[in-house]
Amino acid sequence: MTETTEETSTATYEMIDAGGRTLRVAHWRLDQASDHPPILFFNGIGANIEAVAPLAEKLTERAFVMFDMPGVGDSPEPSMPYNPFTMCWTATHVLDRLGLDVVDVMGVSWGGAMAQHFALQHPKRTRRVVLAATTAGMLMVPGKPAALTKMIDPRRYVDPEFMNEHFMTLYGGMTKRPGSKAQHIGRLKPPSPRGYLYQLIAMLGWTSLPALPFLDKEVLIMMGGEDSIVPPVNGKILAAAIRHSRLEMFEDGGHLFLLTHADESVAMLRDFLDAPDTAAELKRAA
Repeated sequence: MTETTEETSTATYEMIDAGGRTLRVAHWRLDQASDHPPILFFNGIGANIEAVAPLAEKLTERAFVMFDMPGVGDSPEPSMPYNPFTMCWTATHVLDRLGLDVVDVMGVSWGGAMAQHFALQHPKRTRRVVLAATTAGMLMVPGKPAALTKMIDPRRYVDPEFMNEHFMTLYGGMTKRPGSKAQHIGRLKPPSPRGYLYQLIAMLGWTSLPALPFLDKEVLIMMGGEDSIVPPVNGKILAAAIRHSRLEMFEDGGHLFLLTHADESVAMLRDFLDAPDTAAELKRAA
């Protein structure tokens, strides 16, 4: 059941009951005819919808769906912990409520792990996959300790001085784009302590690596060459494990290259999502 709906000039926000949870969902252009499937986007840890809204607004030719995780943004507090399986199952209920069947799945950082799991768990609802600044889970090359300790510290959302002081350590190349730092901080809303904790523990012990060779989808892997949180070598690990994958590196990009290198990112996304389905062609040839 949809409880409330709020429309803006760029997006529609709804509180949707899905799989026993109430989530704040944003969607763009679902009412517009398109030759492209919608994008289902999984956000980074602790990040609210507004943090990545500029990316959705730039992809004007296709619909885009994103939701706040429980206890993040304006989604209510979670009553119990969750894991990738239950959250991806919940995401299918969101798609059902919106009348969507097959989607392109995309995720950044923590959300990139969720995107991998969604594609593996729900292959019939997944057309293509985009993984940005992410890893295969616990079997990963860790980032710099200075960045990781600050990344898991919730003060980066509630303490402007902490965020300002450690922004370069956390996000690298973002400071090279004038104004982008202030704009990003201004879009953030702190998650609840419980919501943030449940996101942290959701991925404990999880890895996609043994299953990735069976991911029979076209996959674009996008990494930042200056990412101190997710070192770019993790992209090479993903590319080696996924048969139909393409690895692209933003050499001067930090963890938030999707925002700092927005035009380049959007052009790359379009090139990948609109390309012929080579995986299907290979299947037919076999």
